[in-house]
Amino acid sequence: MSAIKHVWARLEEWLIAFLLAAMTLVTFVYVVLNNLYPVFYYFGDSFAESSVSVSDFFYAVGDIFITPAQEMTWSNALVKAMFGWLIFIGISYGVRTAGHIGVDALVKLASKPVQRLIGIIATLACVGYAGLMTVSSFEWIHTLFLHPTEAEDLGRFGIEQWHIGMIVPVGFALVAIRFLEVLYRILTGQQSGLGLADEAGDALKLAEEQEHKS
Repeated sequence: MSAIKHVWARLEEWLIAFLLAAMTLVTFVYVVLNNLYPVFYYFGDSFAESSVSVSDFFYAVGDIFITPAQEMTWSNALVKAMFGWLIFIGISYGVRTAGHIGVDALVKLASKPVQRLIGIIATLACVGYAGLMTVSSFEWIHTLFLHPTEAEDLGRFGIEQWHIGMIVPVGFALVAIRFLEVLYRILTGQQSGLGLADEAGDALKLAEEQEHKS
């Protein structure tokens, strides 16, 4: 049970790390392949007159690299798809870590019970919005599922548009669950509001710390 809780607590972080690593790896390989074969062709041209055998060797190696480079036209589409997944998972991660920016200066002037009430109302509104988007986007995905269409440049791998678009209902459902967790913490007195990031407050604290050091 503790292992499941640990996985759930770090789910977004692991998914984000995986997506960033995959995006970096695919882009790196694509760039390397596209910049590597011209080098071998250059040396092949350079030795064309002085040594045919050496020239043929470089041409052969260049041919080896140019084939996968030309076939990796799908890399841009894959990176775009993973970036879309990264956005929606990042939204949920921001809710879990209180990373979203909020302007709640007036709310903080109110008493704790009022802050809790405002926090409950705001959280319920967020849950309602995320839930509405989950249902509506699922209907959109269901339509794509019933009328399958290959994803651009990824159809050769059997990837369809609904495979990529699934992150929309999944992402919003995850956001709704994370806001329900926030609501639970508010109701149990663990926090009084949404717990949004306060950049203005952090900036003031940083300025005060720098003044003390100087």
